[in-house]
Amino acid sequence: MSDQAIKVRTILIGALGGEGGGVLMDWIVHCARMSGLAVQATSVPGVAQRTGSTSYYIEMCDKPASGPQPVFALTPMPGRVDYVAASEFVEAARMMERGLVSPTRTVLIASTSRMFTTVEKMQMGDGRFESERVAAAGRDLAKTFVMLDLDAIARAAGTMVSATLFGALAGVGAFPWDRATCEAAIGSGRAAGASRAGFNAAFEAARGPAPTQTQSAPENTIDMRRADKFSGLPTEARNLAALGHARCADYQDGAYADLYARRMLDLAPADDAEQPERAHALAEAARRLALWMTYEDIARVAQLKTKRERFAKIRAEAEMDDDQILAVTEFLKPGADEIAAVLPARVGAAFLRRVARKGPPGFIGQGLQVTTTSVRGFLTMRLLAQFRRIRRSSLRFGYEQAAIDRWLAAMQAALAASPAFAAALAELPRLLKGYGETQARGQRNYDAIFDRIVASAIAAGDFSGAKQLRAAISAALADPEHAALDAELRASAQ
Repeated sequence: MSDQAIKVRTILIGALGGEGGGVLMDWIVHCARMSGLAVQATSVPGVAQRTGSTSYYIEMCDKPASGPQPVFALTPMPGRVDYVAASEFVEAARMMERGLVSPTRTVLIASTSRMFTTVEKMQMGDGRFESERVAAAGRDLAKTFVMLDLDAIARAAGTMVSATLFGALAGVGAFPWDRATCEAAIGSGRAAGASRAGFNAAFEAARGPAPTQTQSAPENTIDMRRADKFSGLPTEARNLAALGHARCADYQDGAYADLYARRMLDLAPADDAEQPERAHALAEAARRLALWMTYEDIARVAQLKTKRERFAKIRAEAEMDDDQILAVTEFLKPGADEIAAVLPARVGAAFLRRVARKGPPGFIGQGLQVTTTSVRGFLTMRLLAQFRRIRRSSLRFGYEQAAIDRWLAAMQAALAASPAFAAALAELPRLLKGYGETQARGQRNYDAIFDRIVASAIAAGDFSGAKQLRAAISAALADPEHAALDAELRASAQ
């Protein structure tokens, strides 16, 4: 029977596997039945990404007093969904892409939290989907668009995002029953208490003022004492440099952080620092220099894996109680290059020559499992982290510092001659990341671009090739097999 004869209310929920979407569907169905409504719910599980992307579709209406009973659809139809709720921002985009959000009918609720897809993580560069594109699409395509960080609300309440989705749907009027009915469906008990707290927080947030505005705290807190060291830099560059200074201090020591500060201040032009292209170049340089100076090696990985904050984060994400035992196992597979990198320069070089002649020792390349929550495993990782004490004399440190100084000299020349070229050059270190094969591929691309484009520009005093430099960087990030970059370099040479 059509929804012109009987008004059918339709609700579509897009969630990820393990978020309690099935429980949410059961709550809604239970409420509908308690309210005397006819209801049908279906779910379509997915296993393509992020532990599965699952859709839950619910139709409900008043039961006719007599005559034919309603026949509900099993799947949502484009343009005929009243309420769409997504537990993650790109899931909201998926709903809009399928045409299930209508500007004349649909109330769209989207959690602004992100769980990155496999495709996003696989990119050599920044493969993250632009959240602002989702927000713009939601504003254009939905009748009403509500953005809330439902994941943050859930974590604050100690519950799952399903509870906050339930509260947000109730808050925007998706249900023909009252708030008390929802709370009754959630039930009682310790877990139910957290679910009710998340439900109520999301209910109030959805009903609050300006729900379409995304409220998010900055990812890092700027230490103003550090920022004062960079008072000569533009605002964005100054803030990034303060974070970079803190990162370098954590990575090595205060002297290393001060080296970062001197390098950044040497880059700042005497005047016109706020000119847009110069400001962008300096901000990007502050970011990339900090990441480059804190490159990943065995010592850094071991240091990060044994931080107190990491174990606390794992416990929080697993929603563990205080009396539960946490076991964390690290899977490691060190290669010859990674081992040589942390050894003193002469020892590391001799080790690589030995590997080239006789092959790697038997333990190289074998998978290792280290339980960092055990005394033995933790002490093993802390011992590896102590290689930071000899990092300044290590094989890789000397190589990286020489390469950084060469890049900084090129940046200074470009900033004086062409801010556009400098802005592109500031992004070149994006190619350098990771360790092992990933690091080797990035290094190969970086060297090819620097030698063919940057060094040639400096030698000729001609910095007009900003467009070619950006194109080469994009080609290197798009193709790990180097073919796109090689083609771009051949084209730029003609």
